[in-house]
Amino acid sequence: MAARKPPRKKAQPAKRVRTVKDESYTELEMYCIWLNEYYHALLKSGFKSDLALAFVMEKSSYPSWVNYRSPYEDEIKRLMEEDDDD
Repeated sequence: MAARKPPRKKAQPAKRVRTVKDESYTELEMYCIWLNEYYHALLKSGFKSDLALAFVMEKSSYPSWVNYRSPYEDEIKRLMEEDDDD
C-alpha cells in the first residue's frame, strides 16, 4: 500500500493588530483619571468610601498642585475683569 500524505494545514490569516490613532489624552480624560486616582488614594489611606467621594466632589479639598479650573470659573473671571474696566 502506498503511504498517505498528511493533510495540508489551512493557511492562517495574519492577525490584524488593533491600533489607536491618537494615544494622547484629552484634558477631560486626564482630569477623570486624576479624580479616579485621588479617590483610590483616599480609600487606600483609610477613608471610608462615602467620605472619599465627598472629598472628590469638593474642589476646595484638591491639593494645591492640582490646577483645575472649570470653564465656568474662567468665564466668570473674564466677565468680572470686563466689569472692572468700565
